[in-house]
Amino acid sequence: MPDDAPKLHIDADWKEQAQAEKEKLSQKIDDSPRQPGPDEFPPADMRALVGSLASQALMGLGAYADPQTGRAMIDLMGSRFAIDLLGVLEEKTKGNLTPEEASELKEVLSELRQRFVQIASMIQQQMAKDPASVQVMGRPGAAPGGADAPAAGPRLVMPD
Repeated sequence: MPDDAPKLHIDADWKEQAQAEKEKLSQKIDDSPRQPGPDEFPPADMRALVGSLASQALMGLGAYADPQTGRAMIDLMGSRFAIDLLGVLEEKTKGNLTPEEASELKEVLSELRQRFVQIASMIQQQMAKDPASVQVMGRPGAAPGGADAPAAGPRLVMPD
């Protein structure tokens, strides 16, 4: 019985050309900087990690106002914890970061440490001058005077 099925012949040049085009397209996609969409997260990299911890530290230093009162909320212990985490990150990644990453981390840490000292000093001065102007609160969600309030540390509400 004769074989009537069509025979497919693919030459090697065609295969090589298709593979080369595929590799070229793949390289173009990899090389192009892709911006995340509005519903996407940025890439999980060193810059994002440092930025996340720095934002937490800044939030604790009163950089963001309380949405309900509009007043600065300061959480020195929370801020110090985020700054200390960045310090641990710097120490544990020493020699494994690109020069740009190491420099950026060092600059962020230096700036946050300076701000921490400035804010802590301002609070100390304000409390010495007028203790009633600084409201000390427990952590959100903690029962007033609860067992976890002293360990968690106070939050301060600064005057307008």
